[in-house]
Amino acid sequence: MQPLYQAEFSGRYLDAYGSAFGALPLAAQYGFAIVFGLVIGSFLTVVVHRLPIMLERAWKAENTIDNEDDGHKDAPPARYNLAVPRSACPHCGHVLRAWENIPVVSYMLLRGRCAKCNARVSARYPLTELATALLAALSLFAFGPTLIALAAFGLCATLLTTSLIDFDTRYLPDTLTLPLLWAGLIINLGDTAFVPLREAVIGAIAGYLFLWCVYWLFRLVRGVEGMGYGDFKLLGALGAWLGWQALPQVVLVSAVAGAIFGLAATGIGKMRFEEPLPFGPFLAAGGVITLFFGTPLYAMFGG
Repeated sequence: MQPLYQAEFSGRYLDAYGSAFGALPLAAQYGFAIVFGLVIGSFLTVVVHRLPIMLERAWKAENTIDNEDDGHKDAPPARYNLAVPRSACPHCGHVLRAWENIPVVSYMLLRGRCAKCNARVSARYPLTELATALLAALSLFAFGPTLIALAAFGLCATLLTTSLIDFDTRYLPDTLTLPLLWAGLIINLGDTAFVPLREAVIGAIAGYLFLWCVYWLFRLVRGVEGMGYGDFKLLGALGAWLGWQALPQVVLVSAVAGAIFGLAATGIGKMRFEEPLPFGPFLAAGGVITLFFGTPLYAMFGG
């Protein structure tokens, strides 16, 4: 997989693009991409917060046993999904008005506090929105005004979501990793794809099996689980998008980044040495870096 920002690759994707978006001035294209990214980023903050709660509720509902002796049944939980209820302050329950939901701008106008109770709002909300806007702009830069750029942004946005959820819960939901894997295979069916379909299929298989083998080797040697099954699926998804040739670099980048983060966090007392570290965010980082910068390691040693 070559660096995707090079002119010959951008031209390949631009040739297939015929919509009116490509005729807009470059500044307008990037302006739209940034605004679009901010809006999607605002939605991602909702997904990161609510999806784990939704999955936990679904699991509890499936495992609830009604008390048949006294005829009592648990009351059904209040409706809760990505759209309902409306976003509200977790401290006072104040339902956010439209102007309080403008990405980044509302946070700045309110100085990072609730408009009603003045409680502090986490800076992670605007940072997530800004990160998503940056990923949208990078996708446009790398692939031009094309549908493949939209696909690349979708991959990046999903990786950002899974990273934040994994960081919070130590869990990578199948509802994100499995569709991401299938989406990679579907995207690579096309002529203007990231990698040939054969490489994508091998990448999906190799990505899953590699971490599966690492998991069982670690468990046999240490007697404990070193990672979760979600990591297998996430690396398999990255293999489906980027091909098998990208996997060594993705794993190397994620391992080095994870080791540096873990040592730094241990050194400043933010975590204990034996405390498990979520690996999903580092796999995601390795995938995003490889998406935009290609596989120089493969070119040096294998290509």
